[in-house]
Amino acid sequence: MKEVKSPRKPLIYYYGIVLLILLLFNMIVTPFLLERQVKEVDYGVFMGMIEDKNIGQVEVDSSKIVFTDKENTIIYKTGAMNDPTLTERLYQSGAKFGADIEQTMSPLLSFFLTFVLPMLLFIALGQYMSRKLMQQMGGKNAMSFGMGKSNARVYVQSTEGIHFDDVAGEDEAKESLTEIVDYLHNPKKYTDIGASMPKGLLLVGPPGTGKTMLAKAVAGESNVPFFSISGSEFVEMFVGMGASKVRDLFKQAKEKAPCIVFIDEIDAIGKKRDGQMGGNDEREQTLNQLLTEMDGFEGNNGVIILAATNRPESLDPALTRPGRFDRRVPVELPDLQGREAILKVHGNKIKLADDVNFHTIARMASGASGAELANIINEAALRAIRCGRQVVNQADLEESIETVIAGYQKKNAVLSNQEKWVVAYHEIGHALVAAMQSHSAPVQKITIIPRTSGALGYTMQVEEGDKYLMTKKEIENKISTYAGGRAAEEIVFGEVTTGASNDIEQITKLCRAMITRYGMSDEFDMMAMETVSNQYLGGDTSLSCSPDTQKEIDQMAAELIKKLHEKAKTILIENRKKLDELAGFLYEKETITGDEFMAILNPGGEK
Repeated sequence: MKEVKSPRKPLIYYYGIVLLILLLFNMIVTPFLLERQVKEVDYGVFMGMIEDKNIGQVEVDSSKIVFTDKENTIIYKTGAMNDPTLTERLYQSGAKFGADIEQTMSPLLSFFLTFVLPMLLFIALGQYMSRKLMQQMGGKNAMSFGMGKSNARVYVQSTEGIHFDDVAGEDEAKESLTEIVDYLHNPKKYTDIGASMPKGLLLVGPPGTGKTMLAKAVAGESNVPFFSISGSEFVEMFVGMGASKVRDLFKQAKEKAPCIVFIDEIDAIGKKRDGQMGGNDEREQTLNQLLTEMDGFEGNNGVIILAATNRPESLDPALTRPGRFDRRVPVELPDLQGREAILKVHGNKIKLADDVNFHTIARMASGASGAELANIINEAALRAIRCGRQVVNQADLEESIETVIAGYQKKNAVLSNQEKWVVAYHEIGHALVAAMQSHSAPVQKITIIPRTSGALGYTMQVEEGDKYLMTKKEIENKISTYAGGRAAEEIVFGEVTTGASNDIEQITKLCRAMITRYGMSDEFDMMAMETVSNQYLGGDTSLSCSPDTQKEIDQMAAELIKKLHEKAKTILIENRKKLDELAGFLYEKETITGDEFMAILNPGGEK
């Protein structure tokens, strides 16, 4: 179960209270304090004080006269009279003419109310705020910054929750983790032969492949205390708090050993230390404390560390070395068999029709992660509900794949006849070039219905099985297939449109990779000129060669693109009749299957 804590109020909350109180004080309290008692007298007293030259300040208006004595200690007020010589007599008595006499006060009192009192109030509230903050952070004075408490959630053993049976498609990772669970249950079996379990296991892989789910499955299977915390929860505003949390986490773990500690997204605190000045000292101290706890002079018997990340190349070498994380467990994208198993696991949660074939769906979902496959199943169930059915059929699952890949169909998007013809020829151009080449994936579906992703249509090709290697010929055929859409527009309409923008991106990426990474150019042979970083997060690339070489790479890529573009145009020109016939059929039906496409391309069924 998760520990529920009251949310910590941000620092701006306390500053807001202080500023609000000071504002109210200046608006309400200060004007009240500035006011002094006014003594009302008759006009005769006023005349007598003028004769005695006992007038300090005086303010005369049409209805009243306000004045003070010579020492400015008492304020008097009397009614105004018709006295033409009053001003001259006041001047002769030494009176000073002023305004707002009722609001004046002594300079000392004014200084106290304006500066001293607000400052004292601010300091008092600041002290209260500091004590409150210290208590929330686990201490009662300034020395308590080293007393930070770990925010780790403790999952106790339970028969409910996720187990290994709920995780499919990652057999190798499950095998490594099952060994850990078995060791916790039967340690004697391992100690008798002299074996010891790894201190740490690092789960690495792309987002959505099930790293966190595997950790939860370990919690469900182990029947020992399981501490779960995210790497970002160690990082605090004050230097030293993260290290304190690490110490507290391992202290709790040692008290409850044997146990498992799971740190999700460990790259938040485990990045390489580059030694540059001005870095995040808090993160570095937290990492140093973690290194010490995992492999210090004191052993952590019975404490096994699990960690997950999708950026293993950014981790500090001292963290990933044997003795700390002894074993790296890849959690990769599932293969065809794994995708089918994952679909079956999630398919058991919904009502399925008898025509559902998970093998076909797994083939269509090539490259999908476990999270995406779960989303495909859920989207299929939602589509069945929208269609008023109680069971999910094969069409729902196939449509859900297209929804995840390209978005929902845009019901209100209406293309003009000219645009519809252009899109039809464009998509048939892709499909026809692919069908006329060897080593190309079969066409599964062609549609010219716009999608919410921005695609006006697409051609889906599905491999018979997973491919882990591609030959130079296969890559060139793939580039020609991408170029088939633009080639069809040029042949039929004599114009080009913006519809090939995504095709152009893919073509350029593949051509440059052939030259810079795959060693498929005669000029550079097997020279690597491009490096890939963050392979699990999109694979950012950067060239590592001279400017002259970069210019040469650009020229070679442009020549290769032009060559394969011409190849696609040649194929379409040679099969112009089929191009027109297939485009007309797609224009009328808007969506056709691969079987319908092949039936028109090869009426006699010949390959």
